[in-house]
Amino acid sequence: MPSMNEFGNNLYSGKTSFPFVGKRRLWFIIAIILVVGSALVPLIRPIQFSIEFTGGSQFTVQAPDSRDQDIASEAVRSVVPGAATKVVIVSDKDVRVQTDQMSAAETQQVANALAKAYNVEPDAVTSSFIGPAWGENVTRQSLWGLAIFLALTFLILAIYFRTWKMSAAAIIGLLDVLVITVGVYALAGFEISPAAVIGFLTILAYSLYDTTVVFDKIRENTSEDGEKSARLFGESVNLAVNQTLVRSINTSVVAALPVGAVLFIGAFWLGAESLTDISLSIFVGILVATYSTLFVAAPLYSLFRENEPQLKERDARIRAARSKASVEA
Repeated sequence: MPSMNEFGNNLYSGKTSFPFVGKRRLWFIIAIILVVGSALVPLIRPIQFSIEFTGGSQFTVQAPDSRDQDIASEAVRSVVPGAATKVVIVSDKDVRVQTDQMSAAETQQVANALAKAYNVEPDAVTSSFIGPAWGENVTRQSLWGLAIFLALTFLILAIYFRTWKMSAAAIIGLLDVLVITVGVYALAGFEISPAAVIGFLTILAYSLYDTTVVFDKIRENTSEDGEKSARLFGESVNLAVNQTLVRSINTSVVAALPVGAVLFIGAFWLGAESLTDISLSIFVGILVATYSTLFVAAPLYSLFRENEPQLKERDARIRAARSKASVEA
């Protein structure tokens, strides 16, 4: 079995090559299945938005003797029958209760009911209220932030690479990452909170970084291909992706390990829920971003360019020369 260094050298020289471009139809089919599946997840398991987006009342019972979640639900309904409640344990010691929006009087009554139900002092129950206007504003600002990020990304990449086709392939790859990550997030039953939105923007930035490095190598390879080149355009793109494959894998592993530690140790073991929101989106996003760059963005760019008249003519000459050489042999 070749060593990692030898494997990397073989990839760089082209001696070993994975067909990222050659089997792009298969990768595109898999990508479409993943995107459609992720988009359908909310129909099966609706996306949960945090109170910052939906608005409502929130109560925190500090260090009660019992952390039975049914106690909280019954206490809320004793004041407001039929109220929708969500109860979670925070930091393995506090009970947090989120409900529909309530009046000031109802909020005070629910706080007293929770204190009595959990047998704690009234001042051990804190309450807060988020109005619908504030939640709508957070949602609107998040969507604007995403739209501005994608627009600036498209513009900057088009200027940097001097072609809109490379920019378009990168943006489609970013959307692929976003949809799949949100789908996994919804499937896991996690709430989308402002921290999660920050995580989504972070992984888009990571995906953009990874894509830019790979595309830079693609530009280097394809710009070196003159009229006498023996490689098809798709082969030059595929070689560039293989040449950066080891680097992409190493970067992803190094980035995913600490985030995974935060997710599985800090969030699940220590119960730091605020860490869960952002670490899950980043952890999943890093893995999906690496896949998307290699299997979606790069092959898509090759597809966009191969039908250009000049490249199509050059590729036809190369195929003809290969066919002639094969017959003569």
